[in-house]
Amino acid sequence: MGANDFVTIFFLVAAVLIFFQLRSVLGRRTGNEKPPRDLYGSSESTPGPNAPDAGKVVTLPRRDVIEDENRFAAIDAFTAAGTPLNDSLRELSKADASFNPKEFVNGARAAYEMIVMAFAEGDRKTLKGLLSREVYEGFDAAITEREAKGEKVKSSFVGIDKADILNAEMKGSEAFVTMRIVSQMISATYDKAGTLIDGDAETVAEVSDLWTFSRDSRSRDPNWKLVATESEQ
Repeated sequence: MGANDFVTIFFLVAAVLIFFQLRSVLGRRTGNEKPPRDLYGSSESTPGPNAPDAGKVVTLPRRDVIEDENRFAAIDAFTAAGTPLNDSLRELSKADASFNPKEFVNGARAAYEMIVMAFAEGDRKTLKGLLSREVYEGFDAAITEREAKGEKVKSSFVGIDKADILNAEMKGSEAFVTMRIVSQMISATYDKAGTLIDGDAETVAEVSDLWTFSRDSRSRDPNWKLVATESEQ
């Protein structure tokens, strides 16, 4: 046997011995092996009830619940939760997420003064943008009759004492809000000869009105219009 044959046999025997040693080590189970990981399952992301960190799991509130709480916060700050008015305002807010009762009242106060003064001055252009068609027609008819008689109204708006929301409701997509507005005004009406025929040019009078405003919740126009008026005696 030559020297090259001896070297070949030596490496062959060494390879066989190494193979059996590796097999004896790698193939042996000790009982402490961890189960294979499920890379796509939920076993690690959702601990079971007996898992060490099970008590540390925090359930986050649903997004829609948070949005409702935020949406109704302004309403609950405006009127007590659980009251009929609060419930009706919540229903309105569900249809019109931009509705804020405090901001609505501020806008209604400003609209009230504009409408009252525009009517006294016969300003049809201003009235047309603030009134529904039916209410505008009534105001226009009164102004036309006054003009035909040659009468003039002189008014001074002193201020608003109270502006309260009495009711709110949805009729289809139409939102309606009724308010009681108590104001202080000086108003006097004169005939074409300049004789006082109604009111008092020196006395501040209290006026109490029930006004209903409406808006289509589907419309992109954010403005509300006056759709009904009633004088409260």
